[in-house]
Amino acid sequence: MTKLVEALSKLPGIGKRSAERIVFYLLKTRQEEALNLGALIKQLRESVVFCSVCHNFSDKKLCHICDDPGRDQGVICVVEDPKDVVALEKTGDYPGVYHVLLGALSPLDGIGPDQICIQDLLERVKTKKIREVILATNPNTEGDTTALYLGKVLQPLKVKVTRLARGIPVGSHIEYTDQATLSRALSGRHSV
Repeated sequence: MTKLVEALSKLPGIGKRSAERIVFYLLKTRQEEALNLGALIKQLRESVVFCSVCHNFSDKKLCHICDDPGRDQGVICVVEDPKDVVALEKTGDYPGVYHVLLGALSPLDGIGPDQICIQDLLERVKTKKIREVILATNPNTEGDTTALYLGKVLQPLKVKVTRLARGIPVGSHIEYTDQATLSRALSGRHSV
């Protein structure tokens, strides 16, 4: 029981007290329900992969966005995390495709350009007919550092590079921003 409490308390937003409540709930619930939860977690980990193009979560080689012929393949929105894709998609205002970096530059933590998916983005821009790259990294130190770096490495590729407008509070994360603010930030983006 103690190991499960420790494991659950590592989940985002779950402290030790919440983890204990979850464990007690699982002990009191019907065995089939608890085992079904475990099976669903196992199935999730076995069936979800990263899209081979954009690095978003997918249950196939290509995610549903990259595979959609109705999406504007000439505009790439660069985000740090798959959760950011979900947040931007909820606005219904973005017709292009995405590129998920799976992190942000953080020299103090030892995260440099080789630790996140920057090379794949550069290859996409070099080999595809990309008109614009929207930098939608989080408005915090790491996100701003990443956007600044990407702006510099994309400049020689002669592609329009924009950054989301500052409607998103500094220090917050895209995944927690409301849809109206995200819509304004997308429509008010500017050149880097």
